[in-house]
Amino acid sequence: MSTELLAPLDLAFWHLESTEHPMHLGALAFFEGTSAADGDRVAGLLAGRAAAIPRLRMRVRAVLLPVGGAAWFAATDFDVRRHVRQIRFPGGDFAAHATGIAGELMEQPLERGLPPWEMYVLTAADSGMFAVLVKLHHALADGMRAVAIGAGIFDQIAGAGAAGARRERSVPPRSWLPGPHQVVGFARDRIEELSRAVGIGASVMRASRFDLRGASAFAAGSSGTRRLATAVLGLDDVRGIRRVSGGTANDVLLAVVAGGLRRWMLERGEPLPGADPRALVPVSRRRPGSAAASGNRLSAYLLGLPVSQPDPWARLTAVRRAMDRNKAEGPGRGAGAVAVLADHLPPLAHRFGAPIAGSAARMLFDVLVTSVPLPRSTLSLGGSPLRALYPMAPLARGQSLAVALTTYGGRVHVGLVADAKAVPDLDRLAESMTDETAALLRAATG
Repeated sequence: MSTELLAPLDLAFWHLESTEHPMHLGALAFFEGTSAADGDRVAGLLAGRAAAIPRLRMRVRAVLLPVGGAAWFAATDFDVRRHVRQIRFPGGDFAAHATGIAGELMEQPLERGLPPWEMYVLTAADSGMFAVLVKLHHALADGMRAVAIGAGIFDQIAGAGAAGARRERSVPPRSWLPGPHQVVGFARDRIEELSRAVGIGASVMRASRFDLRGASAFAAGSSGTRRLATAVLGLDDVRGIRRVSGGTANDVLLAVVAGGLRRWMLERGEPLPGADPRALVPVSRRRPGSAAASGNRLSAYLLGLPVSQPDPWARLTAVRRAMDRNKAEGPGRGAGAVAVLADHLPPLAHRFGAPIAGSAARMLFDVLVTSVPLPRSTLSLGGSPLRALYPMAPLARGQSLAVALTTYGGRVHVGLVADAKAVPDLDRLAESMTDETAALLRAATG
């Protein structure tokens, strides 16, 4: 793979990272296995397949030009054994133990001198299953790209990838200087993009909340610790609710998050916030068939989560109407499109401005809620079928909670990542989301 400059948003994610706020995505996958000895076999299989993915052999290095920029370079000393590890633990509740260990591992930033990814095989005696934790730096992949990279470890995709490897075309390095014939079009595009950027910047300023009102659960300081929790929702239930309510399945899931937060806050004995908490809902700007190395292509919508509304169906209606307004405006406009601004800043601005921008995230939104697509086919690893996969999103500075959802095997798997000290009762929030789904289903069928 050719040397390639980091795209502007990739560079922003690279510089947003700190020890307390690692900027990696994650996924915790559970497989049906036969014994703890499977761990050695699986680790070897993972190592071989990961080493065959060109992108996973690349590391980030600073460049002289453009000033403040960075690029992907092939790691000449690449050793996959530094990235794929195995952890064994005693028997017991395997899922609970694996989730707890994954939370501790998600706290740890990836080593910057190496290709920015890690995989862990988690096994226990007499469990009858094993788990794999995947960590990918956000500069390496957005949600859709992470799926494309991570899917390369599965039996169904690894074979096809190996068969097509000879046909893969290298991607030319992204140039920061246009050719002479591109100057006129480049200038016109820059003017149009600058106009959009000014509009987005104004929307961000209008949407910023300098009083920082919100629930105390979201206002706690960052400790650098991480806790994970999971929930499983019935896909048929979600679709049944959507058929009655209209809108999309994603609208239903966003309403489930809103209702789960309300139930959880009331159970805690907390007063509901004076202003509804706001969710940042990422939207992919990646076009079908775009180059594999095109970098992060993200925008987002801002959505007020109607936790102050006591009726589940009214909450869903409010979410659907708000999302309809967001979609009518489009993912390239409004305060939620703040990520688009990264494309309009020089690399040096990302290097020095990222910490300031990261600290300001709290003024714009309270919680991240993202949906991650998975292949619809049944997946396996070394012949062991995948039973569940929980995506995990990073926490920005000042954020205590991130929610990621994906659909597989007729179920919606929810991965919750929280600051462990700010949200010690994360399991209760996961249960509240299950309760909210049941309440919406009763409202839809009653």
